[in-house]
Amino acid sequence: MMELSEIEAQTVQGIEGFLNSRNPDEGALVRQRFGCLDNLAKAISGYPSVRESQMLRGVVRDEQKLLAALCSFGAASHLLHIPSRVVMARSFLVAKYQAFSLLHILVKETRDFEEPLKRIIFSVVFTLMTEEVYFSCLDDPGFSQEIKIRVADDLITLWDSGTDPRLVRHFPALEALWTARDSSPPAFGTMNGTSELLRITIDMEKDWQEFLIDQSTMDETRWALEEFLFGLSYEEISEVRSRLARFGIAAVNHDEVRTYLGSNPAYEPVSGSDSRAIYDFYVDRRDAANFRKRTSVPGPQRTLEEIYLKYRIARE
Repeated sequence: MMELSEIEAQTVQGIEGFLNSRNPDEGALVRQRFGCLDNLAKAISGYPSVRESQMLRGVVRDEQKLLAALCSFGAASHLLHIPSRVVMARSFLVAKYQAFSLLHILVKETRDFEEPLKRIIFSVVFTLMTEEVYFSCLDDPGFSQEIKIRVADDLITLWDSGTDPRLVRHFPALEALWTARDSSPPAFGTMNGTSELLRITIDMEKDWQEFLIDQSTMDETRWALEEFLFGLSYEEISEVRSRLARFGIAAVNHDEVRTYLGSNPAYEPVSGSDSRAIYDFYVDRRDAANFRKRTSVPGPQRTLEEIYLKYRIARE
């Protein structure tokens, strides 16, 4: 069933008690908002389990057929092929994000709640991102059928219960990647990305270092990493580098980069502390990657998060 974890429920209870003592109206708002979230969870539980077998007009619909279906169609066509409970589950994640974001607004000056709220909100954002990566795995001809079946099973688990054991294992890596990026804003400089990469690598686990070594000769990984580090599109990075070379400029700062590119950047500036902007930045890069893939133009055809998660999944 879609419901809050014990830690999430305790966080809500603690904040509600805190607000009741400071501002009863805000405490009532929290009760009302999370009451709506609970009602949504109960409505979702009324739909059949994704793992439950059903007979409809003599045709059996069961988990094995859903697994087979997930492994046979691409991400672009999945929406009308999946059970209603799945659509509701995604709605629950969005509503959960909004509810905990409300809490963050109400208690943003209170340090005791900052870290647990941040982790909860990030986990929702990364769950949405990981779901999309799972679909990309199912559509990836480079993955074996065995891996695709495992990924499809993880998707079913996520949709049925709201949690996914694989995501629990990968969440710390994604969180660490974004935390490292946030603590190391781009210096631009010579635009080779060496200083930014070094700063985030120091804060990452051995798995990240192995990933970089394994992928060091892959142009796509390097391009996707540069987009992630600089917050610029592949096309913008190429434009800035071309300008530096053309005019013999040794280094460039943040303000100069923006003057080179005009007032309409491909990707909005993002801070690792802004969870909604993190997801927006991911979606912008994903959409740009998909466009390059469709039109066969140079540049990364996957985001760094997708490449990194696929690397981890393939190694399991």
